[in-house]
Amino acid sequence: MKTYFRLLSFSKPYSSYIPEYAIIALLSVIFGALNFSLIIPLLNVLFGTYQAAPEVTKPEFSFSTSYFINLFDYYFQNILNTRGKVGALRYVCIVILCCVTLANLFRYWSQRILARMRTSLIRNIRATVYEKFLTIHAGYFQRQKKGDLLSVISNDVQEIENSVVTSIQVVFRDPASIIAYFILLFILSAQLTVFTLVLLPVSGFIISTISRRLKKQAVTSQSLLGSILSMAEETIGGTKIIRGFNAEPMLRKKFITENNRLRHIAKSIQNMRELSAPLSETLGVAVVAGIMIYGGTMVLTQQSGLTASEFIAYIALYSQILPPAKNISSAVTNIQRGLAAGERVLQVLDEPVDIPEKKDAMGISTFNHGIEYNNVSFGYEHKRYALNYINVKIPKGKVVALVGASGSGKTTFVDLLPRFYDPTEGEILLDGIDIRNYKIKDLRRLMGIVTQEPVLFNDTVFNNIAFGISNASEDAVIEAAKVANAHDFIKHMNDGYQTMIGDRGNMLSGGEKQRLTIARAVLKNPPVLILDEATSSLDTESERLVQEALYNLMKNRTSIVIAHRLSTIQKADEILVLQRGKIEERGTHAELLQADGVYKRLVHMQML
Repeated sequence: MKTYFRLLSFSKPYSSYIPEYAIIALLSVIFGALNFSLIIPLLNVLFGTYQAAPEVTKPEFSFSTSYFINLFDYYFQNILNTRGKVGALRYVCIVILCCVTLANLFRYWSQRILARMRTSLIRNIRATVYEKFLTIHAGYFQRQKKGDLLSVISNDVQEIENSVVTSIQVVFRDPASIIAYFILLFILSAQLTVFTLVLLPVSGFIISTISRRLKKQAVTSQSLLGSILSMAEETIGGTKIIRGFNAEPMLRKKFITENNRLRHIAKSIQNMRELSAPLSETLGVAVVAGIMIYGGTMVLTQQSGLTASEFIAYIALYSQILPPAKNISSAVTNIQRGLAAGERVLQVLDEPVDIPEKKDAMGISTFNHGIEYNNVSFGYEHKRYALNYINVKIPKGKVVALVGASGSGKTTFVDLLPRFYDPTEGEILLDGIDIRNYKIKDLRRLMGIVTQEPVLFNDTVFNNIAFGISNASEDAVIEAAKVANAHDFIKHMNDGYQTMIGDRGNMLSGGEKQRLTIARAVLKNPPVLILDEATSSLDTESERLVQEALYNLMKNRTSIVIAHRLSTIQKADEILVLQRGKIEERGTHAELLQADGVYKRLVHMQML
């Protein structure tokens, strides 16, 4: 139940729902119970067992059950004396109709309150999960399947709405209904009611057994669904490679296997969910049959003073316990699946933020002197260190290039600067102060990042360039595009800067995508640039245009450049050659060629 109440906590503040709902739901239960209480006087009139009293005094007002009963009897007796049995019959029917109307009115009102609560709860859960995606550390996404994460914010949240949230009515109103009906049953016959209570635990035990088994299978079901979503996402993103390697049969077989496993578990879950309702109904009828035998015997033998009309009313009242009891049993079964989904959602929300910000973190708006890596080491989880005791000084306005084989630590080197990760050992200083002492947003505001794979969004050209800058003017965006050599191709697009570029910018070529990301960095106008192999995947003509745009971008800025093509970094102020997380060589292009070491060998290999 801890998970259940944590999920309900997303509907806070409760004060806007619970008091109003409690009052309205209670009134609905009261008027619903009164409907069946009025069966007794109705049957007494029909059977002719109700004796008219010669004179009845109107009761004095008091907020109690006895007052309302006496008030009903007062009017009933008056109508019976003045209009006869037919008038009394009409009176009882009108009262029943009024009670039914009020009960359904309050029931509808309570459902409107619950709808407000449910929609707010689901909205808050989705917003919280998305906020977690925005703030959680980058390493988390490398460990998780994308399909699982998409399943959390879509299918799991939907499952919570379908099961946990829809059960709120059952949890709050139906138990109150059962209590109200049992109070009336005790008033009619305590002996018979005690007998019914002996029979209920048996059905409860059977239903709880099904619920526990259902929750276990629901966990497996949600995990398999995440795997299927992940496979679908990989297939969509890698369709060319799949077809190029004729891998369709292999992936088809793998998908069919996972899909069949999901079908088998889903069928079992559905069967058990469907079993809960007829099983609870059968058990309920069995209990009613036992009550009829036991209670009928009491009436026939006249052992407890229970009359025939009271016994019929008792059966009618008890039958009204079955629907809420059935709802509760079905809800308990459904909640188990929803709780499995809820636990997956909460598991994401409980993931710690590995890049904490100090409470007394400093603001920073300018970059004045330089950057220093001081004995910096970093290791990913369960892996060897990606960086080992790195010591580098990068003065303001200088260009530092990083070269080396894949896995040498180049990307890790630059990822530490904007605090996508924190060093395992050592410190990184910006203007002489450890970057962990700065506010993270202020620190990242000083940096512009252009990655090897252009990251674009399914939006207009304008909004992709102005990404993260809410007040960007059209002139500023156009000027940034000109600096990035992007204006010429943009103005020839159908809608110019308002052209939609598709998912991940798939309507553009590789060079056009990269120039848009450069324009985005130009518009941000950061003092520090991080360029992660920004031209490595381009053809010669696109590389020339992008490289020219990068030179324009790097003017008068401090730049850290990861280079795959060594021809692009010959003008760097310092080149760092990394191997296995260590700086193997350092110097200018000319100095490293003279050193006749790793760098020179790399240059000759590219020339060949």
